[in-house]
Amino acid sequence: MSSENWLGILESLLFAAGDEGLTLKQIAKVMELPEFEVEEMIQLLKNDYDHNENRGISLIQIAGTYQLATKKEYAIYLKRLVEVPNASTLSQAALETLTIIAYKQPITRVEIEEIRGVKTERPIQTLVAKGLIQEVGRAEGTGRAILYGTTKEFLDYFGLKDLKELPPLPETEENDITQEEADLFFEKLSKD
Repeated sequence: MSSENWLGILESLLFAAGDEGLTLKQIAKVMELPEFEVEEMIQLLKNDYDHNENRGISLIQIAGTYQLATKKEYAIYLKRLVEVPNASTLSQAALETLTIIAYKQPITRVEIEEIRGVKTERPIQTLVAKGLIQEVGRAEGTGRAILYGTTKEFLDYFGLKDLKELPPLPETEENDITQEEADLFFEKLSKD
């Protein structure tokens, strides 16, 4: 393999590692190369990023790990990206499903469907794909259904520090609703 292929492999490993980064030892083990060779490659890749003004990322070392990061000079554009409202909003079904999960977690899909009265497979898939909910365990009993709960991304998305900041649910008891419906029924009967 040529040096460009090794640099490509190194770059892909660092990209896949994300914020966790990789130590020199980890990279050498995965690439099956001596650490001194990997160190040389890291320096070559770092120089390429640092001296090529057409590159938007750099290779940094933090706490003994190497990771890819965006260049500081492009920070204003990254800030704009974060401030731009997310073009993909949640559907009404996804919002209803997310609300139920937020207040009732951990909860199974079947329990969500009992509350909503409709299927929730698609909204759950959407919420998982957006990272707003995740599997948090399995229910006891037959089938061991997946239990869903919200994620840190859910809190970030809605600007919450923790779930205690969720607004309280309205205090409506079923008996009050049933009595009101009964009163309306008897009122209508008495008019006839």
